[in-house]
Amino acid sequence: MSRNAEVAALFEEFADRLEADGVEYKPNVYRRAADNIRAHGRPIEGLAAEGKETVEEIDGVGDAISSKVVEYFETGEIAELVELRDEMPVDIQALTGVEGVGPKTVGTLYETLGITTLDELEAAAEAGEIREVKGFGPKTEENILSNVAFARRAQERARLGDARPLADDVLELLRGEAAASQVEVAGSIRRWRDTIGDVDVLVASDDADAVVEAFTGWDGVSTVIESGPEKASVRANGVRIDLRVVVPSEYGAALQYFTGSKNHNLKLRNVAIRRDLKMNEYGVFDVSDVDDPDAGQRVGERVAGETEESMYAALDLPLVPPELREDTGEVEAASEGDLPELLESGDVRGDLHTHTNWSDGRNSPEEMVAAAEARGYDYYAVTDHATGPGMVGGVGLDDDELREQMDALREVAADAELELLHGVEANIGAEGDIPTSDDVLAELDVVVASPHAALDQDPDAATDRLVRAVEHPAVDILGHPTGRLINDRAGLDIDVRRVAEAAAEHDVALEINSDPARLDLHGGPAKTAVEAGAAIAVDTDAHRPDTLGYVRYGVHTARRGWCEPADVVNAWALSDLRSFLH
Repeated sequence: MSRNAEVAALFEEFADRLEADGVEYKPNVYRRAADNIRAHGRPIEGLAAEGKETVEEIDGVGDAISSKVVEYFETGEIAELVELRDEMPVDIQALTGVEGVGPKTVGTLYETLGITTLDELEAAAEAGEIREVKGFGPKTEENILSNVAFARRAQERARLGDARPLADDVLELLRGEAAASQVEVAGSIRRWRDTIGDVDVLVASDDADAVVEAFTGWDGVSTVIESGPEKASVRANGVRIDLRVVVPSEYGAALQYFTGSKNHNLKLRNVAIRRDLKMNEYGVFDVSDVDDPDAGQRVGERVAGETEESMYAALDLPLVPPELREDTGEVEAASEGDLPELLESGDVRGDLHTHTNWSDGRNSPEEMVAAAEARGYDYYAVTDHATGPGMVGGVGLDDDELREQMDALREVAADAELELLHGVEANIGAEGDIPTSDDVLAELDVVVASPHAALDQDPDAATDRLVRAVEHPAVDILGHPTGRLINDRAGLDIDVRRVAEAAAEHDVALEINSDPARLDLHGGPAKTAVEAGAAIAVDTDAHRPDTLGYVRYGVHTARRGWCEPADVVNAWALSDLRSFLH
């Protein structure tokens, strides 16, 4: 397992602590290095073993940072980071996890009130102490107090995008073990929920000891929590991973049971009972001739259990895709032969929301287009930020710069093997206005309109705002509609159905933003949107070539929303897409 994410997290902490201490410029250097270390294709530990010069092959990593990387792998710590922790002994990750509390705020509250933990922050807000600090006030204090509760809930669950790569590493490890005949994740991560409590891994094997030994001996493990004959739990990269080993004849039953959800399984058990069957983690059993079906877990004649398909077939049902197993009508649809033909990764023909170094992306249009071509896409849109609310530091393009980019992209398009669309990510003002001029918007191939600021509006105002935005004649896609950041920011609380109905009326697609920090819309609202007649766009919001791969998260989120290819505009042929775009 690569340790890139681990090292990147250290430099992100470095940046936060420097900023909290009032240091300027340097924190951004460390954040850029952290991003590039996380995204780098080679394991950072291998680069460090070859020497600091090899580490410096990573973009944005110079002598100072490469020396710290090598130091970390040689000594297990970075002395300068340890000093920063000692100078300001705050739980920087927990505190900055509260919306509205950035590193500078952490530094101010430490210097003035001595706040070091989430508990102390909450207590100070409840006591009315924060409002007395210069630059703060009652409203800021009130927001911090309410956001602390959100942050506490977020601490209990990891983002899918943080846990899934870790799960993939475990799957690769165990699938390479001769003793393991079948290996799969279960639980909420298999259902592709946007957050997970822990990673559940299920293995079919006749040699459980060998599997458990390989699992607990994995070099990615930081702590072995427990280890037994058929189960083990470890912690890796801050995430708990639970292993369960079952005999092959019961693997399908266990996989179905531990995938869940609980409500889905309860619905299936009720179907089984009506058929004189008993369904559990060991199989499906015919108990029609059993006096007491509750006498044990394996009573009666086993009629299914080796495969998941057999478990559903025993109930005269087709296999229900894991993403649908939330008791939102999937069992009824399966019984009626009416399950949707869900979107697959191969159905996606292009990406309609991406960025380049013309705004806040890291790479040139040529590099991003090449990455899209490598994915086999038919079309690809560059949609850099326009100026407007929420855009700081000169990130967005004004009208003249957008026209300049049009000329530049024509040259890129001439050499491209796909259809290059020129678009923009325009900002939605607090009242639903689009600051970019109508003349420029009319010249573009695709207009993504997204909220980036004023994300604390009341539900009615937020809904009215988005409805007004989709009514704009140039808007094609409503980008990340709520503006949420998973575990960091709740975003807008909107009436999805009302927004979707307006979008359907005006031929605007609602986005499933595939960035695992967003997944916005997520599954339930996406299902509501499709039911209301709206089209969906599964985009990545990519800022680097590798983040085009985020589409996997968007596809599975779309599947959780019951989306079929016909519902997703970037699964359409180019001619159909162009007919849809304004």
